[in-house]
Parts: sequence; structure tokens; C-alpha cells
Amino acid sequence: MIMRRVSILLFTLCFLFNGALPTLCKAEEVKNVAVGDRLLYQGNNQLKQTALTFDDGPDPRFTPHVLDQLKKHGIKATFFLIGAKAHEHPELVKRMVAEGHAVGIHTYWHPNLLKESTEKFHWEIAKTQAIIKNITGFETQLFRPPYGNLTQEMINELPNENVYAINWSSDSLDWKQIPETEITKNVFKNMHAGTIVLMHDGGHWTMDLSNTAKSLDTIIPRLKQEGYHFVTVPELLHIPYPKN
Repeated sequence: MIMRRVSILLFTLCFLFNGALPTLCKAEEVKNVAVGDRLLYQGNNQLKQTALTFDDGPDPRFTPHVLDQLKKHGIKATFFLIGAKAHEHPELVKRMVAEGHAVGIHTYWHPNLLKESTEKFHWEIAKTQAIIKNITGFETQLFRPPYGNLTQEMINELPNENVYAINWSSDSLDWKQIPETEITKNVFKNMHAGTIVLMHDGGHWTMDLSNTAKSLDTIIPRLKQEGYHFVTVPELLHIPYPKN
């Protein structure tokens, strides 16, 4: 119980300060990559692997460009889908799966779950899970809570939903609509073996996230040059996932 509380504290500090606490947040300092059994934020820090993840899609303005870049560079990624958007754009979800990417749940309406009931938490997952199954033919065990937020009761309920909550250890901050050079800088600021990178392929209709796809032309070749292997979240964390 003490180790679990320490792990939660470390994760919270690293997440809030985005690497501003280097002693706490160095990969080699974090021995236990799980907060509990089902809340995860990085992979094995002894293997030079990384997983790119994209939230808040599918979005016809940006998702196709991200998929084009991933295809161009020959890598697979993981997309956490908003249920309402997946329902509206099933062709993009089908393309993700057809091109070998993993898909996960990012709730149906993108609420801050800290402000919601446990019943709403269950509804958000179940509704999105049903949409993903209807489009792809399978259910996913991948779930990313909006803003990375869950109550302790919701964490306790993850096994009942048969999902793993996947947070991240490197935040690109691309949602701030910053230049691609800044996105790249943010990704590498907390890059280490086992990193899960947070990026976005969708957002509010007023947002311009085109620099996310552009930044991949720098991020992917540089990581390859540094010896990183790109994997999906299920591969990184050894979570069961349907094979294409």
C-alpha cells in the first residue's frame, strides 16, 4: 500500500510539472511503472521502445494527415478515440485498424471524470466500447481518461470494465497549437526508454492542430536515429489486443 501511494505521488508530480522535477521523473528512478494494476503510464525503461499516442479523434481535419505521416515513416501508433467522433467518422477508425494501429477508448463526450459519478464513468466507457466494436468487430482493453483524471473509485472499477487506463510520460503539449519545433522539443524533453508520448489528432472545431502531423517528420526520424523502436501501447505494455 505504501509503494502504491508513493507511485501515485510520483506520477502526479511528474504529470503536473511535466519533467520539472528531474530527480523524481527520470526513467531509471521510477521502478514501478504501474499505479495499481491497471493504471499505466510508461513501459519497460530497460528497452529502447516508445509508443506514440493520439487523442481526441478521429477528426477529418487532422487524422488523415497523421495517418499519412505514420504510413510514410512505416510505424504503428495508438489512437484513443472519442466515441461521438468515432460514430460520426467510422471510415477513419477503419483506416486506423486496416493500417495496423491500435485503438482505445477516450470516453464518449470527453468529460473531466473527477467531476462525474462512477455511473457516468461506466457509461462513457460502455458507450464508446460499443461503437468501437460496431466499427471494428472487436472490443479494446485500452482506455485513456480525459486529462489523465480518475477517482480512486474509478481506478478500482477498471477490472470490472476489463480495461487498462493508459496515461503518458511525455506530453507534446500540441493541443496548445504551438509550432512544430516546440512540439518536437516537448516530446524529447522527457524522452526515455519505455516512454508513452501524448499527442492529438483531434480537438475543438476552433483549433488548428496541423503542426502535430508536421512535427512527425522530425520526431520519427530523430527517434529512429537514436535507436528507438516504435510500438503500439499493447505491444509496449503487453496488454492483450486483437491481431489484424
